[in-house]
Amino acid sequence: MLKTKWICLLLAAAMITPAFARKKKDKTDYGVYIAGAAASFSDSLVFFTDIQRVDSASLNSKGMLNGRAQYSRQLKEHLEGTQQLQHRTCFVFFNKKKQRLQKEIDKVRRNYQKGGRLTVKEVNGFQFRKAE
Repeated sequence: MLKTKWICLLLAAAMITPAFARKKKDKTDYGVYIAGAAASFSDSLVFFTDIQRVDSASLNSKGMLNGRAQYSRQLKEHLEGTQQLQHRTCFVFFNKKKQRLQKEIDKVRRNYQKGGRLTVKEVNGFQFRKAE
């Protein structure tokens, strides 16, 4: 009788344990807020895009934006093509939360505007596309 109880207890434990031991599925969470900036060492203009939610964008396991170089290249090609602005260094800022990204962008803008030596301008008509 005691042996039967132990066997039943072990079987019950064996059935319950896998339910608790299941790993979460590796689910990529899509949708990231992105803003771009472009500067040049040869003039005093610094360009900023507006903050955009890119639903196809995602972060990797280390929290970095997948395809971030491609998003920078999109901005560079836009400035070279539509506004004839050559030799710009373009970079992107990103965050899952729009308010945090806005705070970061505002800080960067203030740093560029400090001293009045640089002029900050908006990039109009630009939209980030899905990184390939």
